[in-house]
Amino acid sequence: MSIPQSGGGPIEDFSQLAELIASGCKPKADWRIGTEHEKFGWLTDTRMPLPYGGERSISALFAGLQAFGWAPIAEADNIIGMTRNGANISLEPGGQFELSGAPLENLHQGAAELQNHLDEVKSIADPLGIKFMGIGAAPEWSHDQMPVMPKGRYRLMTDYMGRVGTHGTQMMYRTCTVQVNLDYASEADMVKKLRVALALQPVATALFASSPFFDGKLNGHKSWRSRIWRGLDDSRTGMLPFAFDGDFGFQAYVDWVLDVPMYFVYRDGKYINALGQSFRDFLAGNLPALPGEKPTLSDWADHMTTVFPEARVKKYIEMRGADCGDQAHIDALPAFWVGLMYDQTALDSAWDLVKGFDTETREGLRVAASVKALQGEANGVKLLDLAHAAVGLSHAGLAARGLGEEKYLKPLVHSLKSGTTQADRWLRAYHGEWAADLSKIYQASSL
Repeated sequence: MSIPQSGGGPIEDFSQLAELIASGCKPKADWRIGTEHEKFGWLTDTRMPLPYGGERSISALFAGLQAFGWAPIAEADNIIGMTRNGANISLEPGGQFELSGAPLENLHQGAAELQNHLDEVKSIADPLGIKFMGIGAAPEWSHDQMPVMPKGRYRLMTDYMGRVGTHGTQMMYRTCTVQVNLDYASEADMVKKLRVALALQPVATALFASSPFFDGKLNGHKSWRSRIWRGLDDSRTGMLPFAFDGDFGFQAYVDWVLDVPMYFVYRDGKYINALGQSFRDFLAGNLPALPGEKPTLSDWADHMTTVFPEARVKKYIEMRGADCGDQAHIDALPAFWVGLMYDQTALDSAWDLVKGFDTETREGLRVAASVKALQGEANGVKLLDLAHAAVGLSHAGLAARGLGEEKYLKPLVHSLKSGTTQADRWLRAYHGEWAADLSKIYQASSL
């Protein structure tokens, strides 16, 4: 989840909302790659989740990481994140340890950044008996067993989630994802990239499925994390069917975000409860939480972080459909999308691949991916066939960059050849050599 946004002055004209998104337009030479991943920490002797405080804890990791040049980010008296050279470490509500990488030029730099991060964390964690899992959902822990991070926005969100959906707190406390943030050159470029991203997000869900266990048992899905997102809050999640309308652009996206109920306003280091209130009212100075006060661009940027579609627009596009997995899959996620998005021929071909899908097909593929992964299909479209085509286009797009980045697609190529994902392989082990003993998943998914 995002840290508070900063740097925005008062909103004096409605047009500034779309202009904030438009300010992300960059020439291709300035396009960057920003990879984020979340992981569960656990104690090796008890297999319980990593607490925030204590000798063996998130706080201990934060203390150790300062020796590597990471600067702490505090909320009240608690360290809730760290920053270094354009990268951030932050906490999800249940203590999921997240690296938000720096904007980098190529995938080799991203792979090196990930390796360095894992090495640094491991050097502190191993002596403390702490390990991390690369997996889409906590396989055994109950909601009551999850620690609660000392961040004000999470306290507000936890209360609200129970009012608007059925799975919101599961998302907050017991899921992990990997995503990549990519740039666009213009409004038209954003539109095409977002449409391709949304239509192919079920392919990412299928290829990266790694959450077949939950609450200590089988859950009937290959990606339970994806299933959770379908039961969270329909007002702020989903496949954005309006993005495929002919007049879609920056303003249409702004109009949608404006109609999503607010969570909070951040003031003087504190989160003010604005649950369910309207940003449109805020613009008019009629927000019940702050009577007479009007928002800043920072408030708008904060509000934009509280919408959670399968692909999200800020000053870049976030690809949000994948479960976290092992290190090779964390490297593969940005490779898959960079190959599709950063080569024009690949992007145009990807759009040709999906432009005939209607809303029902896109949503059907989303559901099928969560349940059956690569074996899913909707309206005659088979995810395995679609994934073969998409990975092929991504490979061609990466090859056209001429940097040898195609190697990061290797785990996806393996999945396509075998027709299996991380979830399928763990399910086979669960029914076979593990003899239904889920304690084996901790080492099997260890980063």
